[in-house]
Amino acid sequence: MLKKIFALTRLRASWACQRGAAALEFAFALPIVVLLLAGTFDLGMVLFADILLEGAVRDTSRLGITGYSPTGVDRDTMILDALKSDTLGLIDTNKAIITHKVYHSFGDIGKPEPYTDVNGNNQYDVGEPFQDINGNGHWDSDMGVAGLGGAGDVVLYTVTYDWTTWTHLVDPLFGKDGKITLTASTAVRNEPYGGSAPTATSP
Repeated sequence: MLKKIFALTRLRASWACQRGAAALEFAFALPIVVLLLAGTFDLGMVLFADILLEGAVRDTSRLGITGYSPTGVDRDTMILDALKSDTLGLIDTNKAIITHKVYHSFGDIGKPEPYTDVNGNNQYDVGEPFQDINGNGHWDSDMGVAGLGGAGDVVLYTVTYDWTTWTHLVDPLFGKDGKITLTASTAVRNEPYGGSAPTATSP
């Protein structure tokens, strides 16, 4: 009888003991806390990189509209160097997709080349007559001409970059394979520098 009472007392004492409980709770909570901190850090870096990229594209477009480039440096190189500088090295311009498209007017941006819808199906089909605005010999869903344009041209600057998370602890939560696609674009009209005529052709 005494043995049963003693065993029951020890069992009750064991249940009441709180030694090590805090360490056990911390062990359970630690992975969640680390994941939250990593996610917060990565999200903050993504937002920071996105803001930098937006600002860099705006600044380089303002540089491009002047038509100026230093002696011995072409405009493309000058704009690329400015983009690298403005993004503080966070954006690898060698891996970014950088495009410049020239249009006659802001209303032409993203518009297809005009065509005659012979069969009335509201889409271009091979063989239908079209106006080759960009001069590449085939119909395009975007009439923009690659390049930085001339005086008076409208130029759309676009930079697309796959941002890779830094911690990789939250890769399943972000984008695809831990990558988030950042895109920044802006459209400007080149200044009437040099008195040259616009490069883009009006439809």
